[in-house]
Amino acid sequence: MGYRVALVGATGAVGSEFIRTLEERRFPVGEIHFFASERSAGKKLRFNGDEVTVKELTPDAFKGTQIAFFATESPISREWAPLAAKAGAVVCDDSSAFRMDPSVPLVIAEVNPEDIKWHNGIISNPNCAIIGLLVAINPLHKVNPVKRIIVSTYQSVSGWGQTANEELDQQVKQHVSGEKITYKIFPHQIAFNVLPEIDSAMENGYTKEEWKMAEETHKILHDPGIRFTATCARVPVFVGHSEAATLEFTRPMSPKEAREILSRAPGVVVMDNLPAHVYPDALTATGRDEVFVGRIREDTSNPGGLVIWLVSDNTRKGSAVNTIQIAEEMIKRGWLKAAR
Repeated sequence: MGYRVALVGATGAVGSEFIRTLEERRFPVGEIHFFASERSAGKKLRFNGDEVTVKELTPDAFKGTQIAFFATESPISREWAPLAAKAGAVVCDDSSAFRMDPSVPLVIAEVNPEDIKWHNGIISNPNCAIIGLLVAINPLHKVNPVKRIIVSTYQSVSGWGQTANEELDQQVKQHVSGEKITYKIFPHQIAFNVLPEIDSAMENGYTKEEWKMAEETHKILHDPGIRFTATCARVPVFVGHSEAATLEFTRPMSPKEAREILSRAPGVVVMDNLPAHVYPDALTATGRDEVFVGRIREDTSNPGGLVIWLVSDNTRKGSAVNTIQIAEEMIKRGWLKAAR
């Protein structure tokens, strides 16, 4: 027995990652249907060795579907996810459409899987940078509640999308060949540069990405009292979000205690030996599903606090992997029965 699964956005770059991840994790698919826009309808995709024809979305597309994965932009999710839920499917949505909707759980598999239980048909996957951050912080938070988080993120261009990867690649080639460097995705050249701007500007001087990180942290950890500030930068890296986080706890916590806790935490790999040049970088995380943590040290400006460095693959753990893990948690906990 398996589950009747739909994947919306199957032909896109994110959709391709979902297909790969479903295969790699051996998700218990009994029947799968791929959906995309009208122009992609009829295209053939491979899944577990079989050929599957991509269909156009229609109002009755989700009849009989148990799990619907949405690998789409927010407008598509807003329009079609409620229809899938109304048809009886549980929607696991990778877009930002429902993240701050109080009626929709915002779930990281290793952090708050119990929130899945109160869904009303739609479950949202968080911002990719928040997933890496909270997978690393939550094991410490459960032992010693975090009171304050200051984080700087160094986010790869793939967080914007495949066309951003292509722009970075093009700019590197233009630089090497001595051509004039052109750009249209980002407001400035991204190759050999760092841009402290992700998403739109807000009136208070922050960007929407920085605001989202704070609000999603409060929702996921069920603690609006955590003081949070972020600076989010785009860096010329194809895959992998790196983050430097300064943490203030309820009581002092030593780097040794933090290492011991994180070394036992699900989904976390500790790489922390600076004299031997052992620490995670973007290449370490690329293609991996874990969050890698290193540079664990005392905050010398606030004794008892900690500073950590973490890296995760935003296209995998920050997207397809965590979204699929949400469905896996439902199955593991007996909250979704397989089709006969």
